[in-house]
Amino acid sequence: MKINLLTKRVIGFVFALSLLLGVGMTASSTAQAQNRSWEREQARRQREWEREQQRRHDRDWRNESDRRYENDRRYDNDRYGYGGSFQLRQTALNAGYNEGIKEGRKDRRNGERYEFRDEEDYRNANTDYSSRLGSRALYQQYFRQGFQNGYADGYRGY
Repeated sequence: MKINLLTKRVIGFVFALSLLLGVGMTASSTAQAQNRSWEREQARRQREWEREQQRRHDRDWRNESDRRYENDRRYDNDRYGYGGSFQLRQTALNAGYNEGIKEGRKDRRNGERYEFRDEEDYRNANTDYSSRLGSRALYQQYFRQGFQNGYADGYRGY
């Protein structure tokens, strides 16, 4: 009887131990699966956050770029205040500046006084003008502004 009782106890102990180990391993594998699921969810949230940050950066950069462009356009229009197309303004300013710098350098080299108004190119103000650009009078205003700037640089030795 004692052996039978001892056998029952040993078998009960082995059964209880196997039951505890089985439950422990099952809980461990469930916890590992939950941990992997949590990690995947965190990675997904991180990617989503990074995409949102990139979208915000792109939107802010575009807005800043647009503001800079608008400010540049306003500055160009307000700087001279004459109006006209961009092509007319750039053509006249460039042509005037190039002619002015040549005349300024020539006057400096010849020891003449600083006076751009007596130059024929300044008075005529029609170098590189084409009727496709627009108003001749407007072209002349821009040309003279460019000529004055070029003459000053040329006379100073630039």
